[in-house]
Amino acid sequence: MKVIEIAFSTYPVLDMARARAFYEGVLGLKATMDHDMGESGHWVEYDIGPGTLGLGRYDGWKPTSDGCTVGLEVEDFEAAIAKLQAANVPFKMGPFETPVCRMVIVLDPDGNSLCIHKRKPGHH
Repeated sequence: MKVIEIAFSTYPVLDMARARAFYEGVLGLKATMDHDMGESGHWVEYDIGPGTLGLGRYDGWKPTSDGCTVGLEVEDFEAAIAKLQAANVPFKMGPFETPVCRMVIVLDPDGNSLCIHKRKPGHH
């Protein structure tokens, strides 16, 4: 077996409307797929560049801040920080700087960790 790319990253959510308000309202993502199965579950996808971020609500699949973390690259790090602060989004770590980037780890409404990231010039 040869893995050739990340197909998608996903987070479990408890309340899809609340999650969508955060991912679409605060982060500005646009849903590219919405599959509501009623009581049995709900799946929403956001295509971001060549990757996909999925949100799912299913019995037995619970959010945790220790699970998968998606790093979302932003155009303007300072503007992103200001928007997150204005929306009272909880900061788990940072903001902080590394040799190649600036980043902050925030929590979505279900407590999932999410990295907001900006590469420094010359780094890809």
